[in-house]
Amino acid sequence: MQKLKDKVVGIMGLGGLGSVVAVALARAGVGCLRLADFDRVENDNLKRQHYFSDQVGELKTAALRENIGRIDSGIKIEVINEQLTGSLIVHYFNDVDVLVECFDQAGMKAEALRTVLTDMPQVAYIGASGVAGCGDGNLIKTRETKKGIYLVGDFASQVGPEQKLMASRVGIAAHHQANQVIRILLKKVAGR
Repeated sequence: MQKLKDKVVGIMGLGGLGSVVAVALARAGVGCLRLADFDRVENDNLKRQHYFSDQVGELKTAALRENIGRIDSGIKIEVINEQLTGSLIVHYFNDVDVLVECFDQAGMKAEALRTVLTDMPQVAYIGASGVAGCGDGNLIKTRETKKGIYLVGDFASQVGPEQKLMASRVGIAAHHQANQVIRILLKKVAGR
């Protein structure tokens, strides 16, 4: 646990993946979480995100900071209330030990990965692709695509009219991401 107390993990996007990743890392004892999102908690978020009905209308960063503080008041929580771009990702996350991508928009996922590959070669990165629906949870895997770059998902399922995001499957993927963060921080697998 002491090894984790000195680490900084960035999480971009605090929805179904990001809020669950943040809580899992807080429970594991990561010392500093840098959380980025610009959205507010909505009623629909309560189905698969780590927020509560009395937090509807609050910024997700503020609500999640409060929830994590109730788990462990000793964790340092830094918040970023902006919609991220490539240059802002570099500005805010260049010094983290691991960066976790939890966006729900394909364009932002691509921009984040491109930014890390070109401008942040020292930062380990964990993204997600293919977590929609209620398919077999065992199809969600963690794969290293390049040294220190990991993607979590089934790499096939997409959100659509017939296939929504479900808390159970999104939670599996989020815990894969959190587990990979811990493995990197404890040097069980390659960082960058």
